[in-house]
This record gives sequence, C-alpha cells and structure tokens, in this order.
Amino acid sequence: MSGDISGLGRYAGPAALILSSLAEGPKHGYALTKDIEAFAGTSLGPGTLYGALSRLEQGGMIEALPGDGRRRPYRLTPAGAEALRAQLAEQRRVADVGLSRLSAGWAPA
Repeated sequence: MSGDISGLGRYAGPAALILSSLAEGPKHGYALTKDIEAFAGTSLGPGTLYGALSRLEQGGMIEALPGDGRRRPYRLTPAGAEALRAQLAEQRRVADVGLSRLSAGWAPA
C-alpha cells in the first residue's frame, strides 16, 4: 500500500484530507480535524480520523512524532507527499473531465 492512497478503500477521501492538512506541517488529531473543517468544509469523526491515521502510518505515508501528554502529532513523509501528489492529480483529471463535459452543452431538462 505504500505510496498509494487508493489502496485505502473507503479511507482514501479522509486520507487525502489528512495528507493535505499535514502538507502544511505536523499536527495532532484535534488540530487536523479543525484544519480539515476550515479548508474542506467537512468534519471527520474520531473513528474515521484515527482509522485513517493508523492506515496512513502503517503505509509509511505519515509518521508519529513524540507526543505532548495525550496529544500525538503526525507529520507527512516523502512517500506520503508523493501519494498525495498522485491522488490530487487524479482528482484534478476527473474534475477537469466533468467540468469539460458540463460546459460542452449539458442543460437541465
């Protein structure tokens, strides 16, 4: 799974959000949640967040840093940065196709 977000199945969407947040710098769970809410307008529940964090860590895309009490920060790894680039490029390609098809003449019935 290393370097491939799509292998995360239903966690691929949350993984892209988490990796995008960590691209700005290390964050712990609560800070990730707040940042994702701010830039994506969506909220990840604790089960989704921590499940995705665990899978990303197992896949080598993020790594845990020494914690401060109960807070455990994570940071993006080079493999995670490359996986995020690939995922976002694919999302952009799909969005471009959809937008192009809409502008090519789709009209509501």
